Amino acid sequence: MTGDLGENFQGAENAEMDPHVCPSCKREGMTVFHEVRNVPVNSVVNLPTRGKALDYPRGDVSLAFCHDCGFVSNVAFDGRLLKYSAECEESQSFSPTHNAYSRRLAGYLTQKYDLRHKEVLEIGCGKGDFLSLLCELGENRGVGFDPAFVPGRVSGEGSDRIVFIQDYFSEKYADHSADFLCCVMTLEHIYNTADFVNMVRRTIGNRNETILFFQVPDATRILRDTAFQDIYYEHCSYFSPGSMARLFRRCGFDVLNLATDYDNQYLTLEAKPAVPPTSAPFPEENDIENLRTCVNAFKTKYQEKVAAWQRYVEQVLAKKQRLVLWGSGSKAVAFLTTFPVTEGVEYVVDINPYRQGTFMAGTGQEIVHPNFLKDYRPDVVIAMNAIYREEIQHDLTKMNLAPELVAFH
Repeated sequence: MTGDLGENFQGAENAEMDPHVCPSCKREGMTVFHEVRNVPVNSVVNLPTRGKALDYPRGDVSLAFCHDCGFVSNVAFDGRLLKYSAECEESQSFSPTHNAYSRRLAGYLTQKYDLRHKEVLEIGCGKGDFLSLLCELGENRGVGFDPAFVPGRVSGEGSDRIVFIQDYFSEKYADHSADFLCCVMTLEHIYNTADFVNMVRRTIGNRNETILFFQVPDATRILRDTAFQDIYYEHCSYFSPGSMARLFRRCGFDVLNLATDYDNQYLTLEAKPAVPPTSAPFPEENDIENLRTCVNAFKTKYQEKVAAWQRYVEQVLAKKQRLVLWGSGSKAVAFLTTFPVTEGVEYVVDINPYRQGTFMAGTGQEIVHPNFLKDYRPDVVIAMNAIYREEIQHDLTKMNLAPELVAFH
């Protein structure tokens, strides 16, 4: 899904930004614990030449932790550097693994909330894949908002019941009422999170039966496992179960469910309007001390993990072995921009045909179809997301290739 900054949240939102004030709870006292300089400001933009990829705009990451609510924010973020358009290609719908997950999730939500013949609205719908599933499974009607939507990419049952609006969602669209409002892998792209969620609450108004579903990367896993591949410029906001639930309660919602999914990579929240909020906190919301421990250990663990992976890549390249990455998304950009030695990596594989033939932002590797490997014959393939290891192994075996397959985690 593509990040939707909201009409009033892009660009000008940074003019009055105070790096010491938490964008989620609005309290002072955020402390910086991790900094990375000069990274590409967008990881999934399609760049047609190596030169444009190498010259792509860069920014800084300066992660700060709020000791009051547990929220983590890139306080060096500048939304004016970002532009979401049809040139962005974030879709994961070409992966059987991800498709199976999305269908299971859509089925769960359809069943739990009786989403049949209902009005469904998605903020940050990307190319429309998840919204289409919801409309297909429950014969629902849908409205999707995303400046990076590409007409003609959606087909199948239910597509004729969806209206796509190539714009950021804002209060000017408050007349689009919905029984179910979802926002999948988008809130992490928004800096002023409290302002945004409050805006969403205002657009709902007195329609108190509206159900919300939000999905973001799980910051607890990122901090605990030092998953630096999941830290990149577009993601300016990082939520744990506690920080996310606290945000929604403060903005006038009852939290109905909190869960992690997709090998604990995703955090999901289900909620509904409530004035005042009445639902009791979930046990997993009590996470401030655990987060503080993870933050305090992050610097040392980060240095150790980066050093270990750099040694591994150096050893592979020193043997004159061919190494490719599989998966050209944000994780690969973070990986390639972390290690200078990866200049020896020439290609990145992606099954998404809209990514093939373009080049990696910041480092310039060409993105190729898996069939390219039949002739290139790599010695080592690094899967950028461990959850796709079995899928990648299946594709390599079909091509009669047997490189060492290593999952980056």
